[in-house]
Amino acid sequence: MAPTSTSDAERLEPFRVELTGFCYRMLGSGFEAEDAVQETLVRAWRSFDRYDGRRGSLRTWLYSIATNVCVDMLRSAQRRALTMEIDPAAQAGGGLGPPVPERAWVLPVPDDLVVPVDASPESVVLQRESLRLAFVAALQHLPPRQRAVLILRDVLCWRADEVAQLLDSSVASVTSALQRARATLRTAAPDPGEPLRPSDSRQRDLLTRYCTAFEQHDVSALVALLREDATMSMPPFRWSLRGREHIRTALLDPRSGCAGARLLPTAANGSPAFWQTRPGSTGHAPFALVLLDVLDGQVTGITTYLDADRLLTLFRQRPSRDTHGPVARVGQARR
Repeated sequence: MAPTSTSDAERLEPFRVELTGFCYRMLGSGFEAEDAVQETLVRAWRSFDRYDGRRGSLRTWLYSIATNVCVDMLRSAQRRALTMEIDPAAQAGGGLGPPVPERAWVLPVPDDLVVPVDASPESVVLQRESLRLAFVAALQHLPPRQRAVLILRDVLCWRADEVAQLLDSSVASVTSALQRARATLRTAAPDPGEPLRPSDSRQRDLLTRYCTAFEQHDVSALVALLREDATMSMPPFRWSLRGREHIRTALLDPRSGCAGARLLPTAANGSPAFWQTRPGSTGHAPFALVLLDVLDGQVTGITTYLDADRLLTLFRQRPSRDTHGPVARVGQARR
C-alpha cells in the first residue's frame, strides 16, 4: 500500500458530521455512531490510494464504507427501543426497578455531532425531524440494508441510482427495499411530534412555561401543559408512566428529587432538550438529560436519561453550574 498523507485525512474530515448523522440513525446510539465513523475514516484513510474517483464520488465511497461498518455492528446486536416499547406503563408510586443495560435503549445524540453547520435551513428542518427519538426508534425495526436505503433515500434525499451504486445493487432492488421499509414504518409508526422550531413563538412559549413551572416545582402548572395521554420515562430503568394524572402523582412524590432542580437548554435529537441540574456543594451540576416531545402546543412525552456523566462526554459544551432564569434561557442553545 502506498503511504497515505495528511492531505488525504484532511479531505475525509469534512464528512465526519454528516456520516455521524447517518450512522446514528442506523445504530440508535451516539456513542456507537462515533465509533462507526471513526472506523469508517480509518478504513478510508488506509485505503485512500485505491479510491477511484471515476467510479464514484468521495462522498459515495465513504457512505459505502460507513454502511458496511454499521451493518457489521448490527449483526449480533439486539434492537434498540424506547421504554414504552419494552414494557407497559407502570403505576405512579411504584419503584423504578433494576436498570437495563445501555444497549437496550435508543440513546440521545447532540445536534452538533450530526447536523452539519453549513446545512441549509430546509435541510436542518428535515434532519431535526428525522432525529426525533420516536423516528430513530422506528428505524430500528428495519433490517439493516432496508434501514440504510430508507435513510439515504427519504432522509438524505439520494437518488435511487446513487444508492444502488453505493450498495453495489440495482435500482430495482433499491426501489423494492424502500417500498418494504416504508411499509414497515407505517406499521411501527412513530408517535407524531414536532422537531424543535426556534422561530415558532407558540412552541417557545410552551417551553418557557414548562421550564418556569418545573423550576418553581409548580406541578399543577406543569401538568396543565401535558396532553391527556402524555408519557414519562427514565432510561436506564424500564419504569414509565402514561397519562398526566399519573405524571402528576409522580411529580408530587417527595422522592422525585425535582424540587430545587433547574433546566438548562441544550441541543439534542432535533428536539426540545434540557440538562436537568441539581444543587450541590459547588453549585448546580447536571443530573439528567431531558428530551420533550411536543405537538400542537402541548407536551406529549418526557424522556429523562439519568446517566448524565456518561452522556456529557458526547456534548462539546458542559452546562454551566451558574444558571439564570428559565425565561431568558429558552432557545439559547439553538441556531
